[in-house]
Amino acid sequence: MKQLYLVTGAAGHLGSTLVRKLTARGNTVRGLILPNEQAIRNARVSYYKGDVRNRESLLPLFENTEDAEVIVIHAAGIVDISEHVSPALYDVNVNGTRNIIALCREKNVKRLVYVSSVHAIPEQEKLQVLEEVQNFSPEAVIGGYAKTKAEATQLVLEAVREGLDAVVVQPSGILGPYDSSHNHLVQMIADYLHGKLPACVRGGYDFVDVRDVADGCLAAAEKGKRGECYILSNRHYEVKDVLSMVRSSNGGRKLPVLPMWMARAGAPLLGWIAKHRKERPLYTRYSLHTLQSNDRFSHDKATRELGYHPRDLRTTITDTVAWLKCIPKPKGKQKKRGSKGKVRNIPAKA
Repeated sequence: MKQLYLVTGAAGHLGSTLVRKLTARGNTVRGLILPNEQAIRNARVSYYKGDVRNRESLLPLFENTEDAEVIVIHAAGIVDISEHVSPALYDVNVNGTRNIIALCREKNVKRLVYVSSVHAIPEQEKLQVLEEVQNFSPEAVIGGYAKTKAEATQLVLEAVREGLDAVVVQPSGILGPYDSSHNHLVQMIADYLHGKLPACVRGGYDFVDVRDVADGCLAAAEKGKRGECYILSNRHYEVKDVLSMVRSSNGGRKLPVLPMWMARAGAPLLGWIAKHRKERPLYTRYSLHTLQSNDRFSHDKATRELGYHPRDLRTTITDTVAWLKCIPKPKGKQKKRGSKGKVRNIPAKA
C-alpha cells in the first residue's frame, strides 16, 4: 500500500520544510494551507485550502485516502510571544488540534505526528536537565503559547489512550532557511541584516535548525513509539552569539547588549510602538522571560530512538542569511481566514 503524507501548516516554516524533504525523497504529499497563502510548486504535492478551526474545511484533505497508508503531521499553529491566551491562539492551537484528532480517528489514519513545543514542558530550576514528560497542564507553564501547546499535547496523549496511534515531537526555538513569513527568530536576523535592530538583549535559548526538526518529525512518523514524546532540541546559544554568527557570515556592526532589567523596562514601550506601526514586537515581557528561563533540554531520547542529530548552529545561520538575501522584504501582512477548497501546485512566494 502506498504512503500518503498530510501536512497541516504546509506554507509555514516547518511545514514547508517538511514538504521539501518529503517530496525530495519521493513521497506523495497533501498540504493544508490557509486561503490567502501560497506554497512551493511541486508535482508531488496537492494543496488544499482550509483552516484547522473549521472542521468542514478540512474534509477534502482527508477524502479519497482509502487506498493509502495515511500519516498526518500536524504542524499548523500560532506561535505567540504574548503573556496571555487570546481567543485566536486558543482556537487554532487547541480547537484546531481537537479537529485534527477527530478526523484522524474518523478516517483511520495510520499515525498522527503532533508538533508540540518544549514550552509545553513545565519549567524547573536552572540546573535541572529537562526531559520528556507524559502529562501536560496549562497551569504548569507560563505564557499563552505554552499554555495552548500544553493543553493540545494532553489532548493528543488522551486520544492515544483511547486508541489513536500518535507520537509527539517537541522542538525548541526553530531557526533556519525557507521561512517566507519570518518567525520571531528569523525576524531578528532579518532586522539585523536590514539595520533595524538597534541592540540585543542579554540572554539566550536552545536554538535548533528547522531542517533537523523536520528530519525528527519524519523519523518520529517512521520509528517513534506510539504515545511517546520526543524533544527535538540542540543546545543553548546566547542571542549576542547568534548575531555574532550573522556578522561573521554577512558583515554588520556590533550591537550593544542591553542588561535584562533595561530590556524589561523598555518592553511595554516597544510593544506600544509596534502596535501603532502594525508590526509584531520582537521583544515582550514573556519573550524576555524565556531568554532567562531554564533551557537545558535533553534530546538524548530522540537521538537514541529516532537517530536525531542536530547540526551546529553556524551552518544554520549561514544558510538562513543566504536565504534571506534571496527574498525581498515583505510588503505587508494579509489577514488569514478559513475556507473550503483545494488547489494544486501553487507557485511559491518570491
